[in-house]
Amino acid sequence: MRLSNYRFGSVQVDGVPYTEDIQVLPDGAVKSWWRKEGHRVLPEDLEEALAADPELVIIGTGYGGRVEVTAEARALLAERGIELLALKTAEAVEAFNEYSPKKRACALLHLTC
Repeated sequence: MRLSNYRFGSVQVDGVPYTEDIQVLPDGAVKSWWRKEGHRVLPEDLEEALAADPELVIIGTGYGGRVEVTAEARALLAERGIELLALKTAEAVEAFNEYSPKKRACALLHLTC
């Protein structure tokens, strides 16, 4: 699975374009990613990703990095022994491409802001 062509508001997953925030799960599923509080990632916003039993969660915090991963969400991941990378979305796309062949990784991507 490869992420590519990220630009403000869109990204491609294996050549298929997406224009809404998405979750890319280790099994290759791509799902919409809706957050309860928009620009804040809360523990409940991680439920689908956690159900996929990842080793690594990569959160794309937006074009300008406006999305905040709350302390509670960070703590939940740490409690479960799951590594977290929270990066601007362009960097998150690159990180997913680098790490997903080596680890069970999820990419949670905010495509705007």
